Amino acid sequence: MSKLTGKAAFVTGGSRGIGAAIAKKLAADGASVAITYVTGKSSAEAVVSAIESNGGKAIAIMADSADPIQVDKAVSEAAVLLGPIDILVNNAGVFPTGLIGDTNDADFDRAFAINVRSGFVASRAALKTMPDGGRIIFIGSSLALRVQGPGLTVYSATKAAVAVMSQALARELGPRGITVNTVHPGSTNTDMNPADGPWAASQIGAMSNPAGFASAGEVADVVGYLSSFEARSVTGAAWTIDNGATA
Repeated sequence: MSKLTGKAAFVTGGSRGIGAAIAKKLAADGASVAITYVTGKSSAEAVVSAIESNGGKAIAIMADSADPIQVDKAVSEAAVLLGPIDILVNNAGVFPTGLIGDTNDADFDRAFAINVRSGFVASRAALKTMPDGGRIIFIGSSLALRVQGPGLTVYSATKAAVAVMSQALARELGPRGITVNTVHPGSTNTDMNPADGPWAASQIGAMSNPAGFASAGEVADVVGYLSSFEARSVTGAAWTIDNGATA
């Protein structure tokens, strides 16, 4: 029996990149998985198909993480279809860039709505059914720990907020045995930031371990561990996967 057999997981933004890798990892470990997507229906369906072809169970739900009503509804729908949510991974996010003088209020509000509020709303919704001993994992960013250059003010602020919210929620939910942790990916090879992209060399140059970009699977493996019974004593923690770029 796999270590997550009988568990239900909900992954926001699970149609591609790190989110898709997390969904596949949790499914491979035995969980039934719900993922959300906004416009990438075909990509979400491909993730579901890949999980099902390996004997797992998965569903895709369209939900805009910028809309709290849609997020709440998606979590509720997943709980009806899969059962109480045991594992919540708040992964959905946007990567706004630009100097402060070029950033308008709408861009600021959207970044905080998706990167911060959606995790708050999803957590609140999941906790309506989450049993004691559940798991909540936020996907942050190494840029919450150290800003490597200009133009990252809004993004870094959102991910710093996520990390502190995770710590506070760990205190709140500790009596129920629910662990809450943050995973901070650094440079990770995805379509949003490919390892052969125009900014890759400068990112690798900041690493103390010149292993290069992490794979999405490496991030997913850490999430898989934090989702397991073996990580029952790990809460309020931040796990950084960036080859020492913030060391």
